[in-house]
Amino acid sequence: MDRYGYELPLLLAGAFRRIIDELHRRLAEQGHPDLRPAYGFALQAIGADGCTVSDLGRRLGVSKQAATKTTAKLAALGYVDRTPDPADARAVLLTVTPHGRAALTESARIFEELRAEWKKTLGATRLRALEDDLAKLTPSETPTPLIDLPGWFH
Repeated sequence: MDRYGYELPLLLAGAFRRIIDELHRRLAEQGHPDLRPAYGFALQAIGADGCTVSDLGRRLGVSKQAATKTTAKLAALGYVDRTPDPADARAVLLTVTPHGRAALTESARIFEELRAEWKKTLGATRLRALEDDLAKLTPSETPTPLIDLPGWFH
């Protein structure tokens, strides 16, 4: 039976939602109950070297005000430190704390578990084919698909 065109984006969104919801359920069990998907994007965007709030806004494709609000919450939860930028007194420098790095490390581990579960459900060949097909459909001139997705690989 053929599916309707509108079903494809719904199926993709549903699969994404399932992975992300399960990730956050497991992160909560591992001591990160307040971590939300948007916070994960922000932590990735801040990166290992840190960045300013303005840089974070650009990387995430949001306003400086939205980046400020997100980082205030992340700081209150202990995931980032906010300090004056020594290069620009008007700017705030963001760095990921050890607690934030632990959350990112745990996220990576959980993503590996989730992929292994999909591999068990779909089989190794079908999962690899799915990943290969999705990579073909993901426009990118870089070796890493979605390198330009705001915040994901910075």
